Amino acid sequence: MRIDAIIEDARVRTLDPARPTASRIGIWAGRIVGLDEELDGARADVVLDAGGATVLPGFNDAHAHSVWFGQTLAEVDLAAERTPDGVYDRIREASGRSADGEWIIASGFNPLGLDGRVDRDALDRASDGRPVWIKHASGHAATLSGAALRRIGVDDGPREDPLGGVIVRDERGRPTGLLEENAMRLVQDVLLPDPLVRIEEALGLATAQYAREGLTSVTDAGIAGGWIGHSPREFAAYQRAHERGLLRTRMQAMVTLDALVDLDGHDDDPRAVGLTAGIRSGVGDDRLQLGPVKVFTDGSLLGSTAAMSEDYEHDHGNHGYLLGDPDEMRRRVLRAAAGGWALALHAIGDAAVEYALDVIDEAQAAHGRAAMPSRIEHGGVVRPEQLERMAALGVSLVPQPRFIDEFGDGMAAKLGAERTGRSYPAASVLRAGAVLAGSSDRPVAPGEPLRVIQSFVERRTETGAQYGPDERLSVTEAIRACTVGAAEATGWAGRKGVLARGALADLVVLGDDPHAVATDRIGAIDVVATYVGGDPTHGGLDAR
Repeated sequence: MRIDAIIEDARVRTLDPARPTASRIGIWAGRIVGLDEELDGARADVVLDAGGATVLPGFNDAHAHSVWFGQTLAEVDLAAERTPDGVYDRIREASGRSADGEWIIASGFNPLGLDGRVDRDALDRASDGRPVWIKHASGHAATLSGAALRRIGVDDGPREDPLGGVIVRDERGRPTGLLEENAMRLVQDVLLPDPLVRIEEALGLATAQYAREGLTSVTDAGIAGGWIGHSPREFAAYQRAHERGLLRTRMQAMVTLDALVDLDGHDDDPRAVGLTAGIRSGVGDDRLQLGPVKVFTDGSLLGSTAAMSEDYEHDHGNHGYLLGDPDEMRRRVLRAAAGGWALALHAIGDAAVEYALDVIDEAQAAHGRAAMPSRIEHGGVVRPEQLERMAALGVSLVPQPRFIDEFGDGMAAKLGAERTGRSYPAASVLRAGAVLAGSSDRPVAPGEPLRVIQSFVERRTETGAQYGPDERLSVTEAIRACTVGAAEATGWAGRKGVLARGALADLVVLGDDPHAVATDRIGAIDVVATYVGGDPTHGGLDAR
């Protein structure tokens, strides 16, 4: 038998319990056709020498925001700024490169790590009167200059807050420039939708970076609507980027619930909602696929807007809130389920997790399980009985361990010791028998998968403090979360996340074995090469 390629002299960790290790991998037509002795007698068009390097299944980020991330690569980066003056300096530099009246857009801003508070009037001075839009790293708030507030129709007079959002005001009633949750739509109503070509270029930038990090599959957790979407035709931009060869990774996209519309049908059909997001024929292969519908049930732990069953620590009377009328949101989610959609419910606080599980339970009872698993996105605080319920319902949990590295001290202060122990769980998810999927929520937090694995293992905050140490994973468990677990959560169990006969030939070649280095060095391991369907997307191995 003649095949496309054989990789030899590799230290393969397959993550397949039936054959945990191998030294040779055979590839034909984008899939793995055999390992080791299964290749005896086969001839290959090319033989690749791994030189004893470690080979793993390609990494899968089950929750990221690829368009948003790609755009941040071209925006003012505030991630390293720790003082208001540092923020003003970066805005002043950008102003010197901007035309009069042009919007200055900045990303990566973390107010929890800031020594002080950014002032709207100081932003006006730094920008020389240009409108400034600062996107918070959490994705659940934005800070605007005074000029930007006026551009979106927010003046210093009274104005009602939008449902599920807050225009934050000072003690005199004057807007501070901070917009929470759905109030951010006021900015987007002015600046969006983005042109399709801009979205395509952002996807090209994002997926090129993904490939350099060993990622072979990524799920975009919300497109085409809400405050997270960039255009009602956003999926069309994905298709165009795929056709132009810009996508370096396999992509799955979740459409937001508010992008779905009521569907007509026979009187005997259930009332359902469906999609008008620019989709056309060609959707649904192993390179580009429509995922679950994305639903935001609550807000952000960083912004103290996630819905908790108890008040935040030292914030009496505030336990967050749901981002809409609970009954109306439930009705819409059930109609999405009636239309055959899997459900991906953003739920950070334990009260939101309870609400999400109730809705998923009701949806499955009425309409059965969808073609791919339903999911809880984030799980900032999860109670033990909720994990058991997830396992029983077949619901995957998709947490982001890098939040601990980046924001852990601030999150712990908001939660207190007892809830911190149940925050962004991992080990207890596996003990309960539920599916744990590795993810980053990039660009909310950095997303290099090897660093995600390290974070699962170490669970230490930015100052080195332990954060729920009982939830630490072994190195093998952490790798499985970012491969096998992510594949299961995205509906690709057995076809992604393992190196076994019949699986997609998606793999990453590493400069060292994560099991063989100190845990604090896992994130620094070199990604030698990344292959998608047997084709190199980053680096490459030498041919013999």
